[in-house]
Amino acid sequence: MPAFVSRAAYCRNRWKHWSAAGLLALGLCQTLLAQTSAEAPPSRSLTEWLTRMHEASRQRAYTGTLVVSSASTMSASRIWHICDGTQQMERVETLTGAPRSTIRHNNDVITFVPDHKVAWVDRRESLGVFPELLRTPSNSLPEFYSVREGAAERVAGHLADVVDILPRDNLRFGYRIWSEKKTGLVVKLQTLGEQGAVLEQVAFSELQLDAPVRMDKLKKMMGDTKGYDVHKQVLRKTTAEAEGWRLKETVPGFQSMSCHTRETEAAGTPGQAPMQWVFSDGLASVSMFVEPFDPKRHGTEGAAVTGATHSVTRRIGNHWVTVLGEVPPVTVRRFSLALERLR
Repeated sequence: MPAFVSRAAYCRNRWKHWSAAGLLALGLCQTLLAQTSAEAPPSRSLTEWLTRMHEASRQRAYTGTLVVSSASTMSASRIWHICDGTQQMERVETLTGAPRSTIRHNNDVITFVPDHKVAWVDRRESLGVFPELLRTPSNSLPEFYSVREGAAERVAGHLADVVDILPRDNLRFGYRIWSEKKTGLVVKLQTLGEQGAVLEQVAFSELQLDAPVRMDKLKKMMGDTKGYDVHKQVLRKTTAEAEGWRLKETVPGFQSMSCHTRETEAAGTPGQAPMQWVFSDGLASVSMFVEPFDPKRHGTEGAAVTGATHSVTRRIGNHWVTVLGEVPPVTVRRFSLALERLR
């Protein structure tokens, strides 16, 4: 898989690292949830639950330890988050694997890799839990998902509402979410596959709400690049049509959210600069990466899976296409087969 796809894939999954979004998990008893649902209707609609969670992740100051597990792998990070009403800042320090520190101020992001003395500067338009939620029509979500409430549970010392968000078709996964009862902050999240199987889990093992995080201190750390080789990712907004691509048919529920190319020597030639086209249904998202075919880097067409993330690769003429998303394999295949060259 090309390096730029790997980096973009990490960015696509940013909500796992950016906020009190989700995390770690043990399955709840399906029978108990069904009984609870039968006894009382949901206290909030699907849109009300999701909006509450989304806004909580943007408005709270907190620190915590976030654990992400998938299959046999596990990683942990330390998070500091603050918002003064309009300005958000966050620092994420890895506790496992290679040392890495990522700091963001609103949409501006810098990642420090101390082992190599390299810093990557980036800009991301949407961050947080379910980052595209407020950029897609909320009234369309109930067409593709339903909501079911369970009994409250404690996570990292905080009492949380338990909410299941269930897909209405086979094109998207379900979610089980633990939302802190007073604030709505997501403290634990599971991505669910067929028959409720847990594909990926993210959770706070320790969380301090309303923590004394200082924005000025984070700003100073963000600007201190002394001794680092700084690389800036330059992206150009565009449209798939302008780059010579289109979808023959749409995938139900998924809307085009953004399209951009990376700055390269070939950037002046439409269709030659690597392109990323992002789709979302408000919860799940899919990225399509298109780049010139290189026989030295691109192998055979195929499919891959890591936790809840599925991908497919295929060659279209002189281009190599990678479709990547936390969606079922049928969904990435539909996107891949629908893409066609206009010129």
